[in-house]
Amino acid sequence: MTDETTPPAAPTWGATTPAPAPAPPADLRTALAEVRTEVAKAVVGQDAAVTGLIIALLCRGHVLLEGVPGVAKTLLVRSLSGALQLGTKRVQFTPDLMPGDVTGSLVYDARSAQFSFREGPVFTNLLLADEINRTPPKTQASLLEAMEERQVTVDGEARLLPDPFMVVATQNPVEYEGTYPLPEAQLDRFLLKLTLPLPERADEVEVLTRHAAGFDPRDLVAAGLRAVAGADALAAARAQVAQVQVSPEVLGYVVDVCRATRTSPSLSLGVSPRGATALLATSRAWAWLSGRAYVTPDDVKALAHPTLRHRVQLRPEAEIEGVTAETVLDTVLAAVPVPR
Repeated sequence: MTDETTPPAAPTWGATTPAPAPAPPADLRTALAEVRTEVAKAVVGQDAAVTGLIIALLCRGHVLLEGVPGVAKTLLVRSLSGALQLGTKRVQFTPDLMPGDVTGSLVYDARSAQFSFREGPVFTNLLLADEINRTPPKTQASLLEAMEERQVTVDGEARLLPDPFMVVATQNPVEYEGTYPLPEAQLDRFLLKLTLPLPERADEVEVLTRHAAGFDPRDLVAAGLRAVAGADALAAARAQVAQVQVSPEVLGYVVDVCRATRTSPSLSLGVSPRGATALLATSRAWAWLSGRAYVTPDDVKALAHPTLRHRVQLRPEAEIEGVTAETVLDTVLAAVPVPR
């Protein structure tokens, strides 16, 4: 089951005719800060998640969103796509979803007596994979090539995906019946795992106030949400992030943090080298967003939890004792010496 939108300058869900994307602004950091402001017109109290999604776009990565139903995970992705003038499609993952329903498939045309390729919803900028853990592993695996290689291979022919391309997958932490755990190989391909908490009382009052005033989550035009940046701005920002300097001492600190997880007595699986490169990438993006041209150990600490929490696996005895991935990472960060 899929939904599709290509947001116009004032985006609406289901619109099909895109407006010209805004030109790359002179101050890219200010433009991305305005993206957070625009998203906040529709989504209340999830600033940390918005920042995480922006970091993932800057790093050409993918995001796993976890939160109970009703915390605006879908609205968050729709609002982000509108503020960045990016196309988005939504796939509701179900037990009967097939790989071709995601990637596309060959369809026989009786008029021409030939097979032609019909693109699946993966051919977009932001793919919302809703409740990804409700579909069998075979269909989950259909995303692996798209996430890693940014292409889809059908009948031996590789077809490139649009740029930028990001998978935002959601899963509900409290619903276990009818779910299939994501394999470690797929979890490792998500750059970040972001948790969306229940809103504070003041934020929830603000949500109800907006709805009482007539806010319609299906009509982002009425909320005043507009496009403030586009794909060109993201590309320019990525080029600047690539110039952020990392000292040998900070590189060693990233490696030491990741290696420490591999020897933790509470973990059966530590962070892979792919996780170390992910932590480096997210730390550079965060340093750039913070207005610096170099990475500090504090940047590494700030991004360690969202970048590494889904890349470690607890031992059963540790789970029984109430240990979590968060507490293990806290212990590791406290134990690894910080370079001066």
